[in-house]
Amino acid sequence: MVKEELYITVPSVFRCPISLDVMKSPVSLCTGVTYDRSSIQQWLESGHDTCPATMQVLPSKDFIPNLTLHRLINLWVQSSSRRTGTGSPRLLQATPTKISEVQAKLLIEEIESDSCADSLSKVTEFVSCCEENRRFVVTFDGFVEVIAGVLRRKCVEIEALEMAVRILDLILIENEVKERLNKLILKSNQENNFLSSIVLILQNGSLNSKIKSVRVLDSLALDSESKRKIADSQNLISILLHLLKTSKNQSLNDAVTSFLTTVSITRSTKSLLIQNGAVEILSNTLTEKSLKLLAILCTSSEGRLAISSEPKCAAGIVEKLLKVSKTATEDAVMVLWSMCCFSKDEKVKEEMVKGNGVTKILVVMQREGEGNVKMMCRDLVKALRAGCKDWCLGSYETKTTYIRPC
Repeated sequence: MVKEELYITVPSVFRCPISLDVMKSPVSLCTGVTYDRSSIQQWLESGHDTCPATMQVLPSKDFIPNLTLHRLINLWVQSSSRRTGTGSPRLLQATPTKISEVQAKLLIEEIESDSCADSLSKVTEFVSCCEENRRFVVTFDGFVEVIAGVLRRKCVEIEALEMAVRILDLILIENEVKERLNKLILKSNQENNFLSSIVLILQNGSLNSKIKSVRVLDSLALDSESKRKIADSQNLISILLHLLKTSKNQSLNDAVTSFLTTVSITRSTKSLLIQNGAVEILSNTLTEKSLKLLAILCTSSEGRLAISSEPKCAAGIVEKLLKVSKTATEDAVMVLWSMCCFSKDEKVKEEMVKGNGVTKILVVMQREGEGNVKMMCRDLVKALRAGCKDWCLGSYETKTTYIRPC
């Protein structure tokens, strides 16, 4: 028979305001606040001249033993031991779901020091617990700046960089964190060291850290200036495309493709993507996110030429029609329209005919209400009519309300 353990709730007055543990040697400062001796000694020896709880400047750093509280704690421990029938009761210690402001200040100071891995580990555990903890740290003065500062330092161990990225990824959804990070890193022209750390993680970090790094980058790209800065930095585009080409993990591939879609707003970025083989890479694993990026790339003549030169691309897009979401279908139609109607590419027309693309476009057109997609479908049917002599399209009218079997 397994003996059940009893847990005793600790009165808050018996806990040290710094460590949140039961005090073993309570001592009081001149402000009247009592702390555990080891905790307050560490605070004072680290150069502070204030009371941690009240933040009052201390006229004297001397402290005196709080004998009354010490006796009360001892009596309480003895009483708890008798109730549990053991020599030492199991106390409910402070868990990562609770942290004091003093502890938070100490952790921030430790993170700002050269050796920050242990403190980052504690913060990571804390913010991973619950939304309440994340809200707490975000409102704490200087917290976001200190975590971002880890990624702007040089010669930081990759384990520390990975923990900093994980913390940022966890708090990004909190109020105004994205805006604060954007202003802190990109608007202040301090992105080089930050992006160098991200690149290091993308090249040498764990799979989970790579995914979170890409998500953090995506969250920073809030406006056109930010998108341009990020895309133009640190060979980032080529590194991400290499990940996309070599990774078998769909979560990482989706994160990378989403980010590349976000930053592909300038001609130079699109050109860089195309020159680094983006069309070929996307064609190998066509997903809904890939279709979105291809729809952006096909807006440039260089992109349309790359799609025409990639045999699998048009055929893969035709094959995806009617198998993807409404938004992805619109992206696919956009690519095919750009190739067949705008560029009048005969290769793509042939691929559409081979892949039964005419019928699929007709089905898409029937599902769509009036709008750009339906207009593009009509244009595609007209453009493909000459290449579809085996199909009964000679009398096709664009106002058809049903599909007749041919």
